[in-house]
Amino acid sequence: MSTLIGGRSRSTARSGRRSSSSRQLRILIACLALLAILPPIFFHLRVRRLHRIHLAKCAWLHQPPLVCAHGGDSSVAPSNTSHGGGTGRDLHRFSPNATSKVGHLTSNQIRELGASLHSPDKLKDQSIPTIQDALMLTANSVRQIILDIKVGPPFYEKGLARDILSIVSLENTVCQNCLVWCKSDNLVRDVIKLSSEITVGYIVMKEPSTGARTNLLRMKGAEVVGVYHPLIDEKLMRVLHRRKKKVYAWTVDDVESMQRMLFEHVDAVVTGNPTLLQRLMQDTRTQCLEEGYSLPQ
Repeated sequence: MSTLIGGRSRSTARSGRRSSSSRQLRILIACLALLAILPPIFFHLRVRRLHRIHLAKCAWLHQPPLVCAHGGDSSVAPSNTSHGGGTGRDLHRFSPNATSKVGHLTSNQIRELGASLHSPDKLKDQSIPTIQDALMLTANSVRQIILDIKVGPPFYEKGLARDILSIVSLENTVCQNCLVWCKSDNLVRDVIKLSSEITVGYIVMKEPSTGARTNLLRMKGAEVVGVYHPLIDEKLMRVLHRRKKKVYAWTVDDVESMQRMLFEHVDAVVTGNPTLLQRLMQDTRTQCLEEGYSLPQ
């Protein structure tokens, strides 16, 4: 009886050792299999992540944004001068301690101001051009001209839409590539009512009083939406593009913001330093091509 029990005990022990060895072997095989599978998985995920980063960095090359000089090129000359290539006008200084709103000045007074007040030594002969001057100078040499209309005293929007349309339709200043936009929705609507031939846009920004963003979709006849660039993100782009509206980012003057606007695929970038933006776009294009990014023929 004792012999039988002892034999069973030894048999059970051997069976237990075999079971334990078999279990350890299975665990070892599973670990080796996992070690064999994990590196390719991590490599695949890393490649996908790098591809997404690469795509975000380079995808805009398929449809580069329009580069719009805000008041001309501030790296060349003061904004809104004929040398700087600008067209807009806001406040002009008469003396060290006096300013006046442009709406209170005659065209001759504006012409007399010139740009020498900005930099007397360098720009003695530079003048502030009228809209007619600017259109005659640039309309046939650029893809688009933005007429950024400023509404103010003493007449505000009264008759302004008709005045704008009369200028852009003159024989010597006809501007088929003009875009008219304004922070005043009333003026933009007036232009839309009076003419269906000119491209118009409205402005999206933060309300000065509340800090809230103005409504994205508020004007059916406008083809362009000028958006204050910190407000632009993927969702905003998706909403506006779904409604067939082009997104123009303004006013983008630092490299980091310029880069972000390229990543967001805006349709145009309004900047006071177009030379810097064009250099960034060219450098990014070169880098993308060197990294193997292919452009369609």
